[in-house]
Formats: sequence, structure tokens, C-alpha cells
Amino acid sequence: MQNTQDFYRINRLPPYVFAEVNRMKLSLRQQGQDVIDFGMGNPDSPTPKHITDKLVETVAKPNTHGYSMSRGIPGLRKALSSYYERRFNVDICPEEEAIVTIGSKEGLASLAKAVTKPGDTVIVPSPAYPIHKFGFVIADANVYSIPNTPDDPDFIKHLEKAVNDCSPKPIALILNYPCNPTAQCVDLAFYEQVVDFCKFHNIYIWSDLAYCEIYFDGKPPPSVLQVKGAKDIAVEFTSVSKTYSMAGWRVGFAAGNKQLIGALTKIKSYLDYGIFTPVQVAAATALNDSQKCVEDFRKLYKERRDILVNGLNKAGWKIESPNASMFAWAKLPNKYKDMGSLEFSKMLIEKAGVAVAPGIGFGEHGEGYVRIALVENKQRIRQAVKSIAKIL
Repeated sequence: MQNTQDFYRINRLPPYVFAEVNRMKLSLRQQGQDVIDFGMGNPDSPTPKHITDKLVETVAKPNTHGYSMSRGIPGLRKALSSYYERRFNVDICPEEEAIVTIGSKEGLASLAKAVTKPGDTVIVPSPAYPIHKFGFVIADANVYSIPNTPDDPDFIKHLEKAVNDCSPKPIALILNYPCNPTAQCVDLAFYEQVVDFCKFHNIYIWSDLAYCEIYFDGKPPPSVLQVKGAKDIAVEFTSVSKTYSMAGWRVGFAAGNKQLIGALTKIKSYLDYGIFTPVQVAAATALNDSQKCVEDFRKLYKERRDILVNGLNKAGWKIESPNASMFAWAKLPNKYKDMGSLEFSKMLIEKAGVAVAPGIGFGEHGEGYVRIALVENKQRIRQAVKSIAKIL
């Protein structure tokens, strides 16, 4: 019998960088020790009641328990279309330009399988959310990484170099703003420049917009689809996970280019029967009903951000205050800058009882940083800051 060492795609995947920190966290908790967990971007707030009420109401209907629709029920696709119209002034056809996915992560991975072939090259900024790279690795494509750090203004130059270096020419570029892990944001002018570049070189754009509703500076992050002609080459992934504290519900979307949406629709028709219908109905309620809960979540994350950033800066760990997302991207303290992000993360959990995500887990350009998720309450954040201050 074969073992996993013989599995071709498994062998293309490196060891999971976060696994070591997760093992330490679990071990400490099993020993009865308290661990304040900033490692995973898993919202801790309950899903708003009007959304869960709609789920319960729909579950009680016996005709909602059969197979659903792989591409999403019409009502949810229409809700996504309405969201794009009111938020971005972008017209999305719910029949041809929208599809429901099992979270944005599954959508990205499934589209990678649908449109890439062995030997294709995709440009993925680094640091990046792991599926942005490994969705293509699993699909047998090659990945060309370009730097994408908040202090590097030369994204277009890196993009030009990638196109010049790659043979054959790249087929797609991944974008993710507000960025996970760095919280970096861009304006519409940036998207206009990238769309012009990619249209000239016949490169698809895949934009991950999962954090666009968590912003703190009064400037809502734009969509790449706002650029005139962007739908000729671009598809965008969104999600209810962070916006409505519905991470475990696994509801995401792709919208934009008809050919890419069509490819994703076809491959998903072979892979799944869609999300449980009552979950989709509740997700439509989230998009269609009052958005006060989104404003409340935004306020909550801002309060947590301020406590964390101000507290750590006071303690001597100088980190930038993010304008968006539910993460702070922190350069290692000077005292520990030569330790490396993984060893620093292990030290932090062992000596301070605080778990963070090592930057190296997000790609080579993430080394020297850690990602801190704003997923503990304000009291726990203050407690974490005090614990970290003791070892700085």
C-alpha cells in the first residue's frame, strides 16, 4: 500500500508552518495553562440574531433539506448583486457573473483547478494568505512570488519584472486588499494601474476582498471591479465570514468575468451540491437587511486595535496601526529581530502565554514579522499586552 510519501500533490506541499505553534498551544491548554490566542483570524463575536433567526425559521421548513444548488440559490446571488450595486456602484449579473462558494478559500482553490494546467505560471504577492499560493500549487501550476510589503512602493515594477522573467507568460495575478496578513490597503488608482497592465499583457486578475468591510479610517476599500473594463479580465472573491461574524458558516462568493465564473460554475457542479439551503437563505438576509451589525463589528475591531497597538507601543514594541482588516502586522521587536518569526512565536506562547502567527507562514517576505489577530475581547488584549511587556 502506498503511503503519503508517494502522493504527488502532497509532496508539493511544504510542512505547515503554523502547526508547531498550534501544537504548543494545545499542549499548554491540556496542562491547564491559559493561552490568549491571536493566531487564527477566527471571529469570536456571535453571528447577529436576525441572521440566526432566519436560519432557524428556514430549517423548520421541510422542503429546504434536499440538495441545494452548486452555484448558489438565486436569492443569494441576487443579494450579492445588490450588495455590489449599493457598495461599489458595480452592476453584477446574478446569472452569469456571480456564484456562491463554500467560503472564499474554496472558491479560490476550485477556480485554480478549473483554469490552470501543469506548467502555467501565476503571480502571487508575498506575504500572502496561504491558499493564494497553494491553491495553484495543488493545481500543478507554478507560482512566481513578488514582494508586497506595506513599506515597498514598487509593486508595478515587481509585476513588470515577473512578466519579463516568466516563460511562458503568467496567466493570472492574485490581489488581496485589505491584505491578509499585512492589513495593507490600496486606492482605486492602484487598481486602475494594475488593470491597465494586466489587460495589456492578457493576464487575469483574481481579487480577494474578504476584509473590505472592516476598515477604520472612514475610507471604504474599493473593489477592482469598479475600474472600467475590469470585468474583461477580473474576478473577485468576497465572504460573509468576517463581515457578519459567520466564519463557520462557510459562505463566500465570486463575481466578475463571465468566462472565469462559468469555469468555476462547471467544476463546482462536479465537486459539490452547494451549501445547505437554510444557510444560504440566512446569508441573503445578512446581505439584504440592516447593516448596523457591520458598523458595530467595525467599531469593536477598532477598539481592540487601539488597545493592542497603543499598549504594545507603550511597552516598547513599535507596530503600525492598521487602517483595515482584523489583523496587526508587527515587525519583531529589536531585541528579538534575529530570532526569526517562528522561534519568536514559540517563545511568545511559552513565556507570555500569547499565540500569534509567524510571518514566515505567509511566504518568504513575511519573515521578520508576526500577524496578530484581533479576536480576543478587550480585557484579554490588555492581559496579553501586560504579559508581552514583561519579556520585552
